[in-house]
Amino acid sequence: MTESGELRRGLSLFDSATIVAGSMIGSGIFIVSADIMRQTGSPVGLLAVWILSGLMTVAGALAYGELAAMMPHAGGQYVYLREAYGGVWAFAFGWTLLLVIQTGTIAAVAVAFARFAGVIFPGLGSQVWLGVGSVGLSGERIGAIAVITVLTAVNLRGLNTGRLVQNVFTSAKVLALIVIVAIGCVIAPNAIAVHANFGSVEAFLGARPLSLGLVAAFGSAMVGGLFSADAWAGITFTAAEVRNPERNLPRALALGTGVVIALYLLTNVAYLFELPAMGSNAATSVFGRGIAGAQSDRVAAAAMQIVAGHAGAAITAMLVMVSTFGCANGLILTGARVVFAMARDGVFFASAGRLNRASVPAAALVMQGGWAAMLALSGTYSELLDYVIFAQLLFYVLTVGAVFVLRVRRPELPRPYRAWGYPFVPAAYIVAAVALMADLLVMKPAYTWPGLLIALSGAPVYWWRMRRREATGAPRRAA
Repeated sequence: MTESGELRRGLSLFDSATIVAGSMIGSGIFIVSADIMRQTGSPVGLLAVWILSGLMTVAGALAYGELAAMMPHAGGQYVYLREAYGGVWAFAFGWTLLLVIQTGTIAAVAVAFARFAGVIFPGLGSQVWLGVGSVGLSGERIGAIAVITVLTAVNLRGLNTGRLVQNVFTSAKVLALIVIVAIGCVIAPNAIAVHANFGSVEAFLGARPLSLGLVAAFGSAMVGGLFSADAWAGITFTAAEVRNPERNLPRALALGTGVVIALYLLTNVAYLFELPAMGSNAATSVFGRGIAGAQSDRVAAAAMQIVAGHAGAAITAMLVMVSTFGCANGLILTGARVVFAMARDGVFFASAGRLNRASVPAAALVMQGGWAAMLALSGTYSELLDYVIFAQLLFYVLTVGAVFVLRVRRPELPRPYRAWGYPFVPAAYIVAAVALMADLLVMKPAYTWPGLLIALSGAPVYWWRMRRREATGAPRRAA
């Protein structure tokens, strides 16, 4: 424990912005464009998905800025849900975050690191041994667990160490995306791909006519764009450690999401400048199977191979390794603060609410890292993340809705920053997210209902913890 037992404010505006950007940029931007292209079937569809995903992300971040500046406490989104809707909704979010959302994403990103490291180190294969079925050891999973262990240990040493790692790796991967954009759009664009994608209105719009089915497919494709840009809210989890949070939190959310979304859009333009959109295009005989048919969906690797030949695969692998390592660090640093806040509220294990001598929630970090490692070992993280897509969107809608709820219920609270475009921009976000949720209920029902059940499974745990707290007379401590 520190002398005061409280978290220390050690994050500047730059540190906070790198946490936002670094947590967002993982492996998604390098691979999901292939699936988006297959679902939309055109260059305009690909770009439209990224533009709309970007607008939704920035709109959500601007709304969160009001809540973050108003309540700069550890746990962030957990606290906003608690104050707006009560403890059970807040706990359902924290429970789902620990059970799947944060830990599953950590596992997925760590496995992506090991998978791309396998391009350079073939020993990190994905074949499972010393296990039963899909559960067991493999070189890839050992590499993933090593990443989780190392970064958990790094963050146990204190906020300063964790933020330095975040700053270095976020700066490196932002620079890497800028290089990809510069190469694809300015230095070495592929004239044949540019003509194939932009040479005519028909090529740009694609062959699929506008229909209800195409609109539904577009909604499903949005999932890839949104969740490649996810984890931007993580900085709110560390709000108690941000210096001058009333000013820096809204700015970090706007700056971090704005920079990343701009880079994502430009990166996809670079892909279209190097590769034809669809595999049926005549240019694919020279330039591979296009964006939609990129091998293992590695669009960035396919684009870099056009420029650098076989060395492009190794270059891309190194870029993804840098990106995923920094992303995993941001997720590990921020996620433990929600567990810490839950423990301080008396609804989770008390040990998770204690700080070590470095003023970080050590037990929460270890719990989070241990469960993420178990998910990586079991190989179930991918399916679980598919299941919680709907629940994650629900929590985003509820949190943006908290801006409206708290303006009515708690008008007296100081609001150093007010959500830009209120009430229209937050309302537009809610409408778009609800429409996407409805689309997922129709297009992917096998994933939506299990995800909702996972989130709701936190309710009985919460009520059990509350009854136990009342029986022991344990006081609630502020997060």
